[in-house]
Amino acid sequence: MEWSFETAERLAAALRAGEVTSVELTEEAIARIERDDKAINAVCVPDFERARAAARAADEARGRGEDRPLLGLPVTVKESYDVAGLPTTWGMPQYRDHVPVEDAVQVSRLRAAGAVVLGKTNVPLGLQDLQSFNEIYGTTNNPWDHARTPGGSSGGSAAALAAGFGSLSIGSDIGGSLRTPAHFCGVYAHKPTLGLVASRGMVPPTAPALPVDLDLAVVGPMARTARDLTLLLDVMAGPDPLTHGVAHHLALPLARHRRLSDFRILVIDEHPFIATGSAVRAGVNRVADALVDGGAHVERRTPLLPDLAEAATLYTQLLFSGSVARFPVDAYEQLRTRAAGLSDDDLSLDAARLRAMVFSHRDWMEANDRRELHRHGWRQLFAQFDAVVCPITPTPAFPHDHDPDLLGRRIDVDGVEYPFFDQLVWAGLATMPGLPATAVPAGLSPEGLPVGVQLIGPMFEDRTPLRLAELLEQRIGGFRAPAQDRGGLPRTQL
Repeated sequence: MEWSFETAERLAAALRAGEVTSVELTEEAIARIERDDKAINAVCVPDFERARAAARAADEARGRGEDRPLLGLPVTVKESYDVAGLPTTWGMPQYRDHVPVEDAVQVSRLRAAGAVVLGKTNVPLGLQDLQSFNEIYGTTNNPWDHARTPGGSSGGSAAALAAGFGSLSIGSDIGGSLRTPAHFCGVYAHKPTLGLVASRGMVPPTAPALPVDLDLAVVGPMARTARDLTLLLDVMAGPDPLTHGVAHHLALPLARHRRLSDFRILVIDEHPFIATGSAVRAGVNRVADALVDGGAHVERRTPLLPDLAEAATLYTQLLFSGSVARFPVDAYEQLRTRAAGLSDDDLSLDAARLRAMVFSHRDWMEANDRRELHRHGWRQLFAQFDAVVCPITPTPAFPHDHDPDLLGRRIDVDGVEYPFFDQLVWAGLATMPGLPATAVPAGLSPEGLPVGVQLIGPMFEDRTPLRLAELLEQRIGGFRAPAQDRGGLPRTQL
């Protein structure tokens, strides 16, 4: 039997029942990577010998009667996480020889749960792209179409899952970096509530692995089913033992409902800053129809929804003000000059990005105050609704675009071009207020590419969108293997 595309839940049951060993699963995963990853380039830092040793140890532990949530399961880890003995570069050439001596807290939790780490997955330069390519490790291709990106910055992890390279992976998200790759590759991902999952050790090269509270960014799970997301989130969630964990213990509330017919859902697919492509709109509608057919109460409009234009502008301000915090002084002064030349009535996101890059602390505080008003608006909305369904990006996976001028790039939405970073507005809808959001497959585009949507839930009620994802999976299906793993060839070879 081939196990590569089985769920983590099924593999765990098979291991407990003695149907398969961790060594067998690990050897199958390694063989698959060695056979198929030359074309995909998802696993950029293999760690096969230590994986084999961990698999043998897992089988020995099970033989002694031990059982842990991930005992013996082969998994991958995003390159940006510190793994003792492996390089952490964030795709930056000057750090190709940077090798941490300590695991990130989430890698430690994977190991403590019994997981077998196969290696690290590819990322974009500095994690700052919706693609995954860099000078050190090259370009990761989408398993569905090698001419297209798998997304970023957790694109290597999503591609690995879609290609059957391990049953689970961990990534991170500030601009949709978990959700966009899941959407592009047809897998599942969960952006946890801000602060729910400790991130220590997911830091740029040479930066100390300190237990800091991040402003927008989170780390989270990726999988091929909704239930597997929950399995992995339960391993990852919880405060850092060096700080909040000293006094706090995690007690996530149960999902608000168990039955689809009890859910109250708001569905939105229009944004004031960017059009929604027809393929993505069709995916949103497929999910909406499934919700209605399952008896859920679905609405398309409500005055409770925070203003989407202001939300996108706030997200842009908070994101880009942080992105240039360590720019050299001369580069910062050039930005100040450019920002001063903007017209006062230019309210575009391009202008918001440039102005945010030279924010003063006072400017940031004012933006943060407005964020708190939005958070309160979301609390009022979630008193009437249980989740919001909306796009992740306006299009399916787009062709590779390696133009180094990110601000000059464009994204094509049904024949109309928009600034490349404008497509972040849907991801930012959950990121700016710190809400949990689960990315779920929603079928295929007319071109045969995966399309996903996100389910945004109330703060710290992560189990609610995860449960909704599970119920939707039962009605519309979930992950499906790319064409070559169903007996065909990648689209670029057809």
